[in-house]
Amino acid sequence: MIKISLDPRTKLFMIFAVSFIVMVNAITPLEWGIRIMVTLIPILLLVTEGKYASAFRFTVFYGASLLLLKYCISESSTGIFSAILVGYCGIVAQFLPAMITAWYVIRTTKIGEFMSAMQKMHVPDGISISLAVVMRFFPTIKEEYSSINDAMKMRGISLGGGKVTKMIEYRMIPLMFSCISIGEELSAAAVTRGLGAPVKRTSPYELKMKAADFIMIGIFAVSVIIFITAKYFR
Repeated sequence: MIKISLDPRTKLFMIFAVSFIVMVNAITPLEWGIRIMVTLIPILLLVTEGKYASAFRFTVFYGASLLLLKYCISESSTGIFSAILVGYCGIVAQFLPAMITAWYVIRTTKIGEFMSAMQKMHVPDGISISLAVVMRFFPTIKEEYSSINDAMKMRGISLGGGKVTKMIEYRMIPLMFSCISIGEELSAAAVTRGLGAPVKRTSPYELKMKAADFIMIGIFAVSVIIFITAKYFR
């Protein structure tokens, strides 16, 4: 599989484009086709990066929600289960594309590359540092939650011993304290590296837009234009 490495600026443009498309309700087949296309592209990029498990999970969740919305849910559906199913499928179909794109960006972008891209775009340090901390925060939280799970398994505790209150005590409370600690540590690490210093920083990463970046920007820009035209100028 050929690895496609994109510039962080291209990835940010992808996030903005996908976010705009998913925030507008899709009705016609063309609008749904554009939304599905911009969802599949980040999934394929995850595959090229070797993130097969993430790509598979996203494909299953998104595909299942679309199939349920299309064939299994109708306006005449009633009952609590149908209401829950409609809500779940609607949320997944509406917001998962942006989440997939954001996950792709977080998992495939180094902090140094991201900060270099922010500097080239002349983004204020306050914004770029905050985004850099957020990009490291969620993967770190995932690792921390896995560590908590392993610790509970070593103690023979599964899902809080079958009690909801114990699950909160054994898993959620340690995770909350870990979130606070991790946030402080990441912020301190950013300051220690001089990210907030009033000087021009150097970077070992030489960012340069390649053909793949221009192609991807063109695809998403055209998708947004077609989507807007189909939505508002029919």
